[in-house]
Amino acid sequence: MTSVDSKPSTVNNYQTWVAKYRPKKFEDIIGQDEAIEKIKTYFEKFPKVKKKALLLGGSPGIGKTTLVEVLANEIKAELFELNASDFRNKAQMQEKLKPVLEQTSLFNNKKLILIDEADGVSGTKDRGGLSELTSLIENSPFPIICTANDVWGKKVSGLKKKCEIIELKEISPSQTKDLLKKILELEGKEVTLGVLNKIAIHAKGDLRSAINDLEAASSLEHPEDFEIDSRNKKEDIFNAIKIIFQEKANPKMLGLYDKVDMPLDEIMLWIEENIPKVYSGEELVRAYQRLANADLFKGRIYKQQYWRFLVYENIFSSYGISAAKGDTEKKGLFKYERPGRVLKIWLNNVKHAKRKSIAIKFSKQTHVGMKRIMKEWKEVLPFLKNPKIQEELKLEADEIAYIMKY
Repeated sequence: MTSVDSKPSTVNNYQTWVAKYRPKKFEDIIGQDEAIEKIKTYFEKFPKVKKKALLLGGSPGIGKTTLVEVLANEIKAELFELNASDFRNKAQMQEKLKPVLEQTSLFNNKKLILIDEADGVSGTKDRGGLSELTSLIENSPFPIICTANDVWGKKVSGLKKKCEIIELKEISPSQTKDLLKKILELEGKEVTLGVLNKIAIHAKGDLRSAINDLEAASSLEHPEDFEIDSRNKKEDIFNAIKIIFQEKANPKMLGLYDKVDMPLDEIMLWIEENIPKVYSGEELVRAYQRLANADLFKGRIYKQQYWRFLVYENIFSSYGISAAKGDTEKKGLFKYERPGRVLKIWLNNVKHAKRKSIAIKFSKQTHVGMKRIMKEWKEVLPFLKNPKIQEELKLEADEIAYIMKY
């Protein structure tokens, strides 16, 4: 989200490009038309709305805070910006937020409260902060907007009940590149098309980082030498299954699970648990058939060691299940849940299998029975933590990681 309508006036104090081209109006914001319309509709109806607060979701750098600042400017409201990490308990919440809600605006009757990074309210040290926030929202005479990187995570589960949720869309590389080209024109700078493409792709929708990278690259004598650290975003499992179940099937889904820090077998348990929450009728039958096909290929992989079948397991469990609903989208909010008893059994089996594979390798080297090693695991473990022994046993990285947990 960046304003590039007109070149900013020259000032003595240096401004970063991110600050200089920060949007001032809704029309300056790129790629969020749907979210903007929902926000406009909400504020046209306020206070006659079902929920007294909005929860904006989206990845870091996508422009959640900027959107709220632009909103305040558009509706001419006084903006009070608070960061949720500053009040993790009830006392701090009452001390900092309650007075803001009770005071009238200094300049006009409109007041807008922004609680940034609401994920921070419900950290491990939270002592009543989240419950107090939801109570204050319920009784607030002013609109409140909370932001969170992940609106589907556990941290904001209680907050979601009091908020209308609006998710910001990921900015595409082409949209990012168009924005960067406009900034270069206004700054009178040049970089090669290759550098521009590299920055846009590696940003992965993070406009703030893309603009910072562009400013850094353009300041070099040879911009093509600019090195970028890839922002390898990890998808949350809740967001991943939301994409599969609710968005139209597209080829990008084939690589979605690569971004989830979770084995494919475990992901399939999540898929199995949540299919009935979204699908029904014939589409439900088709989805389960495709999950069964994925499981069939998984069995062949394990029994026959045909690892080339892994691609088919992935196709059926991602694109295949998404396409089971046809060429449609699933609108609305669905309560996705983690698998229960089956997941516990699976995790225990995985744990046992890892220990068994290590015991087999150790047995071959020491000529001690594998069953005895399994039985006396606690006594064997200190030896296995020795790097030299790990090297002799030719342990895999995941086996070493398993050992070092203890």
